Amino acid sequence: MLFTANILVSLAAPEAGGIPWYNVPGFEAWKLFNLAVFVGFLVYILRKPVGESLRLRREGIRQQLARAQEERDAATAKLQEVEARLANLNQEVIAVREQAQREAAEERERITRSTEEDAQKLRTQAQREIENAGKVARQQLQRFAAEQSVSIAEEIIRREMRPEDDARLLNGYVEDLGGMRR
Repeated sequence: MLFTANILVSLAAPEAGGIPWYNVPGFEAWKLFNLAVFVGFLVYILRKPVGESLRLRREGIRQQLARAQEERDAATAKLQEVEARLANLNQEVIAVREQAQREAAEERERITRSTEEDAQKLRTQAQREIENAGKVARQQLQRFAAEQSVSIAEEIIRREMRPEDDARLLNGYVEDLGGMRR
């Protein structure tokens, strides 16, 4: 405020022995002129490099924005794909679970059939073995019975055979042999 008052006073009364407006303390016009020339010179010299630098920076930013837009679009597409897969994930889980249940049921059925087939084979084999064991036992029993019959017959014959029976049998054999020669 004081500065403005000084300027106004000096402009109003330069003849009254005051300081001219361009030489007011703190407001020396030559400083302003010097600053204006320096700024003008800087603008003239730095205009092309700064302008080129700003243009290159602007192009770089534009390219980065375009690349960021492409990456964002790619990320959005990937996100939509992932969301679609997530939406289908429940259906896929259900489908996998149903497939696993079907396969488990089929495996159970196959194992059941296989077990039944094996049990039937074992029953058939056991039946054959029983039949074979029965045949062998019957044969052994027949052999034993025959041997026992022969043994009992021999014993009966030895016990009940008298010397006259022996002579009569011997004569019968001799006659039979004699009749064969003829």
